[in-house]
Amino acid sequence: MEIAIIAHDGMKAEMVQFLNEHKDVLHQKSIKLISTGTTGEKAEKAGFEVTKYLSGPIGGDAQIAGRVAEGKCQMVLFFRDPLAKHPHEPDISMLMRLCDVHDVPLATNPSTAELLIKAI
Repeated sequence: MEIAIIAHDGMKAEMVQFLNEHKDVLHQKSIKLISTGTTGEKAEKAGFEVTKYLSGPIGGDAQIAGRVAEGKCQMVLFFRDPLAKHPHEPDISMLMRLCDVHDVPLATNPSTAELLIKAI
């Protein structure tokens, strides 16, 4: 199973914490992690193996959306910072829309991600 991890700057620490709290499940289920560039770097520093794409603002969100559309990515964990302004909001909206179009589970906060991980 391929899971995309993405976190806005204000949420990267929460993403790493979430991954650490669920590392046993991620390893037991042979889950392949993909991510946008900077989120992937943080996850790698925490000891996770991640396939990194571009940083979100320069196309990483769109690359992951492409994987969703191709049926390669089965879940997206996108810890969004709802209080910050994001110049790449159209790419974020596209990714969220494609998750809906292709019926791919999408968590935009740690509580929802927790429920999705428990369901694996």
